[in-house]
Parts: sequence; structure tokens; C-alpha cells
Amino acid sequence: MIDTHSHIYSEEFDSDRAEVIARAKAAGVTKIILPNVDSESLPRMLQLESEYPGYCFAAIGLHPTSVKENYAEELAIVKKELERREYIAIGEIGIDLYWDKSFLKEQIQVFVQQIEWALEYNLPVIIHVRDSFRETMDVLEEFRGKGLKGVFHSFTGTIDQAREIIEFGGFYIGINGIVTFKNSGLDAVVEQIDAQYLLLETDAPYLTPTPFRGKRNESEHLTLIAAKLATIFNINFNQITEITTENAYKLFKKLI
Repeated sequence: MIDTHSHIYSEEFDSDRAEVIARAKAAGVTKIILPNVDSESLPRMLQLESEYPGYCFAAIGLHPTSVKENYAEELAIVKKELERREYIAIGEIGIDLYWDKSFLKEQIQVFVQQIEWALEYNLPVIIHVRDSFRETMDVLEEFRGKGLKGVFHSFTGTIDQAREIIEFGGFYIGINGIVTFKNSGLDAVVEQIDAQYLLLETDAPYLTPTPFRGKRNESEHLTLIAAKLATIFNINFNQITEITTENAYKLFKKLI
């Protein structure tokens, strides 16, 4: 299994990060992708990657909720990092209108710039969408047919939205602990999506799956998400992990 979205470099894991990774390995998690948030998170993420080479893989990007007055300086750091070394992906990037709508114009500008860099550096994008599906798809429309690839992280949309993502081409749908929530309704949507378009993720420390909801999430819990998907698709656990792992390797070409 590959955890395609985990923030285990965050301070929530400072007291037991080594144990968290040991539990992930014991659970069968073979690799973990670390999406960046902004310049503040960058050193912690790179430190973790350096401690676990070949297991943790860093992405670089500016998260939409970190797009503020200083967005140009933050973008310059992303660009400098892309010039400095290789990254697994550009992310997490996107549009978030849940917390604050006042920087929508800047969020779109930052999103577009980072997509352009993804094409320039031939990297997939990890897209964050919250209360912004239409705005996100409107931005992506500018890049239709240009070879853009990526994942819609933490998908919670409708079947029509899932079909729109798939029809666009080159994109996968990231499924995390939300699919295990009793009243999320996500399971009914997911069962209508072909598993060849799905990726497993935890978004640790957030969105902990049932029965640990309300506690800190970690990559070990990827097993609970995979088990739920296996039940949804009426296949065994190994089949869903094989499918989603293959999907991750197809998208994230720099995984080794």
C-alpha cells in the first residue's frame, strides 16, 4: 500500500514519529508521499524525507489556505525548490473557499502558476478542493489536452463530479478516512467509480477513519480505508491494495 497523502512531518508527530513510521511499515505501507503546505512546513518535510530515503517522498507546492498577501514570495520559494532538486509532485495546490474567500483571485493565480510548473517539470499535481469544485474545473479547463496529470485529494464530491474528473483525463481520485464515516455518503459514490481511478491516502493527522475517528490519524490506518474499499467493491483486501498501488506508481513516476 502507498499512502499518497500524509503530513506526518507536522508537529502532531514530534513525540513519536519513528514509532508512527514503524507501525506504517508493519501494516504494509510501503511508501508515503508528503505534500507540502508552505515555506514554514518545508524544512520539517525535507528533514523527514532525508531520514527515510526511498520511503518518504516530498512534494513541493503552496497550499491554497496559505495564499495570503505574501503569496509571490511563497511562490518564489516553490520555484527555487523546483530548480534545486527533484520532487515527487507539485502539491498540495488548488482552491479552498471553505475558510476564506477573500483571496480567491490570488488562489486562482497561484494555482495556475503551479500547474504551469507541473507541465514544465513533467510532474503530477496534488489538488486540494474544498467548496470549490466548479472554480477548480474552470481553471483546469485551460489545460485540457496538455498532458496534465494528478490526483483530486480527499474527494468528497458527487458521482457526476467524479465522472467529470475522469473524463478530463489523467486524474485519479484520492480516497481517505471519509469513506468510512457512517453518514458521509461517500461509499455510495465510490461504488460507482472504477477502482482503476482510485488512490489510497490518509491525510494524516486529519480525517481519521472509523473506528478511531476523533483521534490523530496516521499512515497505519491506510489498512482501514483499503478494507472499506474492498467491501464496497466486493473484492478481497489484497486485490484493492494491488490496484491502488499500481495506480500510484502510474501517476507518481518518481517513486522508486
